[in-house]
Amino acid sequence: MADNVGGQEPRSPRPAVVARVDYTGAVYGSLLAASVVVGAGLLESFSRLYLVLLLLGTGVVFWAAHVFARLFGVRIAEGTLSRTTLRQDLVAEWPIVKAAVPPALAVALSPLLGLGPEGTLWLALCVAIAGQVGWATLAALRAGATGRLVLVAGAANLLLGLLIVLLKVALH
Repeated sequence: MADNVGGQEPRSPRPAVVARVDYTGAVYGSLLAASVVVGAGLLESFSRLYLVLLLLGTGVVFWAAHVFARLFGVRIAEGTLSRTTLRQDLVAEWPIVKAAVPPALAVALSPLLGLGPEGTLWLALCVAIAGQVGWATLAALRAGATGRLVLVAGAANLLLGLLIVLLKVALH
């Protein structure tokens, strides 16, 4: 046994530090994209380019709004506003925009699949919901949640997505 100075137990090696990744913006952005798709479906007609720009533009506007809200809701109140914290907030909220990309790509590629306007909407909506469920599940897994909690996270986000589908069906 090693020499125990002062009667203290030797410390165990420090556990590896796991990088913390926040998936909130990706989950929120996916839900936002699904909502945009449903809203576009209420239009008499739309072009694919319009829907792609609407998805990406809405993501950018909500990203900016989240950064702005964080700056005035947290940073100024705490007195921590600086270029560094602004940059951190810009990066931290960027997943809201990134979550709009897969549904926008689905819309852009839908002609290659032979989809008309209604099929394009359904494809984009399914892609957005799949992203939402996927990001929520990944977040739970990365946080070390139990298997049951991972399933709950995925199921809860699927339920939110299905509520948007019901809204689309009810409004159409």
